Amino acid sequence: MSNLTKNEILSLDKQYNQHPWLPGDISPLAIERGDGVYFWDCDGKQYIDMSCQLSCSNIGFGNPKVNAAITKQLERFAYVAPAHAFAEKSLLAKKLVDLAGGDIAKVFFTCGGSDANEAALNMARTVTGRPKILSRYRSYHGSTLGSGNISGDPRRFALETPAANAFIKFFDPYIYRAPLDFADDAAASAYYLNRLEEQIQYEGPEQIAAVFVESVTGANGVIIPPDGYLQGLRELTRKYGILLVCDEVMAGFGRTGKAFAFQHWGIEPDIISFAKGVTCGYVQLGGVLVSRQIADYYENRVFQFGLTYSGHALACAAGLACLEFYEEEHSFERAADLGGLLGELLEEQKSKHRCVGDVRYIGLFSAIELVRDRATKTPLVPYGKDPDGVMKRVFALLRERGVSTYGRESNINLTPPLTITEEQLREAFAAIDDVLTIIDADVA
Repeated sequence: MSNLTKNEILSLDKQYNQHPWLPGDISPLAIERGDGVYFWDCDGKQYIDMSCQLSCSNIGFGNPKVNAAITKQLERFAYVAPAHAFAEKSLLAKKLVDLAGGDIAKVFFTCGGSDANEAALNMARTVTGRPKILSRYRSYHGSTLGSGNISGDPRRFALETPAANAFIKFFDPYIYRAPLDFADDAAASAYYLNRLEEQIQYEGPEQIAAVFVESVTGANGVIIPPDGYLQGLRELTRKYGILLVCDEVMAGFGRTGKAFAFQHWGIEPDIISFAKGVTCGYVQLGGVLVSRQIADYYENRVFQFGLTYSGHALACAAGLACLEFYEEEHSFERAADLGGLLGELLEEQKSKHRCVGDVRYIGLFSAIELVRDRATKTPLVPYGKDPDGVMKRVFALLRERGVSTYGRESNINLTPPLTITEEQLREAFAAIDDVLTIIDADVA
């Protein structure tokens, strides 16, 4: 362990580190240690991790089983080239294929979510021979050139170029901000699917390789599709010979109460991208799970995509231990059960606070959407902007009270570890309640 003081850590950080998605003049926390659902800064202040860092630390800090698996693997070998096979990689691949179920046949390992979606892009265009990719606004799929262009939120702007004109956006079923009042989920699904089919006709079905969707939109506010939407999307893509890619990077591995979020709606994607919860951040790992059709396509063809660290030994050992931990602790079922309490706590905040426009939740995947006016649904901050630092203040107030989380636009995202207890959830919501009371006064 380094003997650096807090000030030395922050001084070196300021001078030499460029943080992602942030300007250089930020004031980061200097972190000392973590344990379970908590972590501590260098001043000894405790925080409850209500975001799993970046929605990846599903089993919290310092899990003995995962630590031991990484150590054991390190003693054998830390790395071999991706062309080689070894036990942990083979066993993890089988477990992942079994977990996905349906027609899924093989896995290709990557280093994280961005390159998982990059690999999915490569596969979709190669297998279909088509150039265009459809994806949704308010989505996030990564920050590499391809995955960044699939993304729909403002983070894509720095990557968009005239050469990237085969990336087409469509609107997601964001019911809270829909232009119509729908009688039920069936009506909402029909509306959005009919609009998408019209767009497919205008773009040329024979030009479209794949539709990419987050099964449940994550960083942009936990937007949950109405019942029937994903089923209808699956039918629509099959109708036109288009591949369906479900991005499960954030929603996968028990976050919604099932292994993968798409399983709530009983569909079978052609490709599933994953990362985050597969190793819970202990070592970087991602990948794509592919259908039998795609696996067969590459049986006698070269997959023209590669990564030096694909199927990294330490990452596979960590992933295998994480999946075993999930099984032993019944983590997915536990997340579904605790999701009931999380929903009650969220609905309570909505009933108490005028600044809360909407709450959305499925399993332990949730968001609070803040507004200036409930009647007009005016967002607390404009889309893509926070000119007065309003949301920055919201998160600062939460940190003051020992709650660590994040969000985009006017949303507070709450994605706690799957190991959190009822008591710890209530502890976090006491602080959230306090902060929302302050925001109420600001928007009165």
